[in-house]
Amino acid sequence: MPFKKQNILIVDDDVQILELLHRHLQSWQFHTYKAISVREAVAILKDTSIDLLITDLKMPEVDGFELIKFVSEHYPTLPKLIVTGYPNVQDSLTAIKSGVVDYLTKPFTKDELKAAIDKSLKTSTSISKKDHNSAMTSSIGYGEMIGTSAQMKSVYDIIERVKDNKATIFIHGESGTGKELVARSIHYLGKFSKAPFIAVNCGGIPENLLEAELFGYVKGAFTGAEQTRDGYFQAANGGTLFLDEIGNAPVAVQSRLLRVLQEKEVLKVGSQKAEKIDVRIIAATNGNLKEMIRQQTFREDLYYRLTVVEIEVPSLRERKEDIPALIDRFLFKYGIEYKDGHVAINPEASQLLQRYDWPGNIRELENTIQRAVIMCNRQVDLTHLPQHLKYSIDFPEQELKSLKDMEKQYIMKVLNATNNNKTKAAEILQIDRKTLREKLKD
Repeated sequence: MPFKKQNILIVDDDVQILELLHRHLQSWQFHTYKAISVREAVAILKDTSIDLLITDLKMPEVDGFELIKFVSEHYPTLPKLIVTGYPNVQDSLTAIKSGVVDYLTKPFTKDELKAAIDKSLKTSTSISKKDHNSAMTSSIGYGEMIGTSAQMKSVYDIIERVKDNKATIFIHGESGTGKELVARSIHYLGKFSKAPFIAVNCGGIPENLLEAELFGYVKGAFTGAEQTRDGYFQAANGGTLFLDEIGNAPVAVQSRLLRVLQEKEVLKVGSQKAEKIDVRIIAATNGNLKEMIRQQTFREDLYYRLTVVEIEVPSLRERKEDIPALIDRFLFKYGIEYKDGHVAINPEASQLLQRYDWPGNIRELENTIQRAVIMCNRQVDLTHLPQHLKYSIDFPEQELKSLKDMEKQYIMKVLNATNNNKTKAAEILQIDRKTLREKLKD
């Protein structure tokens, strides 16, 4: 069968084998990515759409089985092909249980390699839509998102419903909850995944530049505009434009955004000619847009245009059952990056991380694990975790009350016990009736 130009990642610490595979794949019109270690492979997988993984098993530091396990958990629909110079029955069985499509023993012929690749890609493309959707939801999450809690399953359900159309989507949630990851999942798990995905932080671009950056400008539109330039909308044409922190967009930009949503066209700064545009817009914020509407800093008509579909990303404290899987994900990620291998965590440290409320959400958890992996040898324990985590557990902020609140609570308790008899209550409280009356007034 004719081969399509697809992306294949080959992983082998033997440079000669890597180059041999690369030449063969190029002759069949495949686009190849090469990695000489599991660490390099994980970095490529994170940033690139890969159609097939070909990996060796026996590699220094982190072996191929760890890579296969990682891919099975985080890219469940990606077919996997093993090439190895050290075959044995146990490895073969383990590989098959891990979802490996085929298993080649070095040395192999060019025809054998072609047949194995053909089989792997055919197996991948034969997955029905239903099977593909169910495969997206792995035992630990959905696509690259981690979590099996009811709150996250609700998010996954909405993504499944919107990923193949271009309805405008609004994502809200606290800082650090992974709003951009939700937006990327909508794009890359849907049928428009080959089109551009452009992410723009509206709070990270100065107000006077945001309009030009979003919509583009013509030569001479303003001082410094020495040539006509496309904006983010033109760059995302056919795909998805993710507008993060949309609440920071100035009113002038909001008006132009409204026009894009209504007319499906973009007007460059300084131009009189509109350009038709086909872009799915996903907006996000951790702020309260309804409050901003009341304060007249955000347009109400734009708000309703943006919120055709809404996704609420839960905070980490609302889905603590997902923390163990997130811990494992970050231990693997930073173990590969800093320790060239697996890093464990002892039960006490894991339990502490699961009890903490994580006001900074997933971003705070990831930063904490990253620091702990750097500081430890091969196992994270309590000494590698920040002290404030322990204090927050020992003295939960929500259980501490002011002296005034405690006094009020006790006074009301005494009044209830005396059937609102103020004289009797004052006696019990050992204050006079006038003082009690003043406290009740406060």
